[in-house]
Amino acid sequence: MLNYIWATLLFTGLLVAGLMGRVSGDASVIDAAMKGAEKAVMGIALPLAGMMMFWLGVLRLLEKAGVLEAVVRVLSPLLRRLFPDVPTGHPAMSAMVMNLSANMLGLSNNATPLGLKAMGHLQEINPHKQSASNAMITFLALNTGAFTLIPMTAMNFLNAAGVSHSFRVIVPTILATACASVAAVLAAKSFQRLPGFAVQPDELAAEGAATSTRPAGITGRGGFWLTVLGVLFLGVTVLELGPPSWRQTVLQQTGISGMMTKAAQRKADAEKALSLKKKEARTAATAQGPQEPPVWRRVMDGASGLAIPAILMLAVGVAWARGVRVYEEFVDGAKEGFQVAVRIMPYLVAMLTVLAILRESGAFQLLEYLLAPVLNVLGFPVELLSLALMRPLSGSGAQGILNEILTRPDLSEMVKFTAGILYGSTETTFYVLTVYFGSVGVRRFRHALVAGLTADFVGMVAAVFFGRLLFAFS
Repeated sequence: MLNYIWATLLFTGLLVAGLMGRVSGDASVIDAAMKGAEKAVMGIALPLAGMMMFWLGVLRLLEKAGVLEAVVRVLSPLLRRLFPDVPTGHPAMSAMVMNLSANMLGLSNNATPLGLKAMGHLQEINPHKQSASNAMITFLALNTGAFTLIPMTAMNFLNAAGVSHSFRVIVPTILATACASVAAVLAAKSFQRLPGFAVQPDELAAEGAATSTRPAGITGRGGFWLTVLGVLFLGVTVLELGPPSWRQTVLQQTGISGMMTKAAQRKADAEKALSLKKKEARTAATAQGPQEPPVWRRVMDGASGLAIPAILMLAVGVAWARGVRVYEEFVDGAKEGFQVAVRIMPYLVAMLTVLAILRESGAFQLLEYLLAPVLNVLGFPVELLSLALMRPLSGSGAQGILNEILTRPDLSEMVKFTAGILYGSTETTFYVLTVYFGSVGVRRFRHALVAGLTADFVGMVAAVFFGRLLFAFS
C-alpha cells in the first residue's frame, strides 16, 4: 500500500507544482526536495544517531538494574492483553513501556530511540521478517495515537504567538489523544483479522534477485494510468514552456489565482505578526526585568525538566548500587545506535523528499479551496484543513502551518486553541512508520498504515469536537 501512496504523493506534488508554476525558479519543488534529502540525513538521521547511543546506553543500565523488569511486572496484565504474541518477560516489553512513557511525558524525539530499540526486539521474535507482526502494528498504532499528559510543544507555540492561557489545551488534548489511542488499538486488533492484511511468506533473496532482472510487463490498468499521467504532464509542459499568460489565464478562470494570492498574503502577514510578537516580548522582558512565572507553568516546566535527570539517577544509581559496571554497560548498550541511524537514512530520504515536493507545490491550499464548501457544512473549520492533512505527514511542516494559524489576526481564539489541540492530538504517522519499519527492514506494513490513519482521523475529529465544546463561547 505504501508504494501506491508514495507514488501518488509524488505525482500529485509534481503535477500541482506544474499548474502553480513551481516546477522551476526560486520556489521550485525540486529545490525543496533536495533540501528535504539533506534534512533527512543531516537534520534527522545523524542527530538521531547520538540520541540513539545515549538512550540505548541508559536502557541497558535500566535492564541491568532490574528497573524495567519491575515496571513490566506491574503493567503485565495490560501488556499481555495488548501484546499477546510477545513472551512474558521479553525485553521488547520493557522497551515499549519506556517509549510509550516518554511519549506520555512529552519528551518528543527522546522517545524515538526507545521505540527503535523496541522494534528491534519485536523483530527478533517475528517469524516473517519482511512483514510487520501484529505486535509491531499495535505498538506503532499506540505511537500514532500519541497519548499525551503534557502537550508542551503546542503550548509553547501558543505562548510564542501571544495566545493567552495556553494551559487550557491540556485537558482537551488529553481527551483527544485518549480517543485516538483507543481507536488505534481497536483498529489494529480489528484489521489484523481481515484476509487482505494477512501475513505473506518472505521472498527468498535469490527469487528477489531473479525477479529484479525480469521486469514485469505493463498491465492494462497500469497502461491507462500511465497514459493519464503522460497527458497531464504534457499539459504541465505546455504551461511551463508557453507564454506566462497561458498559465495566468488558467489560474484566473479556475479561481486558483486569487486563492494563491490570499494564501501567500496570509503567510507573509503571519510571519510578520510572529516576528513582531517575539520582538515585543523581548522588549517587554528587558523593560520589566525577570518575572516570576505562574505557579502552574513553573511546576510543569520543572516536572518536564526533571524527567530525564530522574531517569538517569534511577538507572545509574540502582545499577551502581547493585554492583553493575555502569560505564562499560552504558558503552555496550550505545554501540548499535549509529548502525540503526544508517539503516533508516534511505527511508527518511525517500519520504521527506516527496513530502517536501507535496508541501511546496501548493497542493494543500488547492485542496482547501476545493473542499471549503463541504467542510463548512460539516462544521470543520476550513482554516485547519492544511494542518490536519500535514500533521500525519511532516512534523516540521505542521509546525509552520500551526504558526501561521496562531498568528492570523482574522481567526478566533476558538480556531487557534483547536489548532493547538489538533497539533497535539496525533503523531506524524508516515514518519513513524518509515523510521520504525525501516530500522528493522520490514517491507510489508500490512494494516499498520490504515490503523495509524484511523487514529489520526479520530484524534482530529475529537480535537475539533472538544475545541468547539470548550472554546466556542470563550
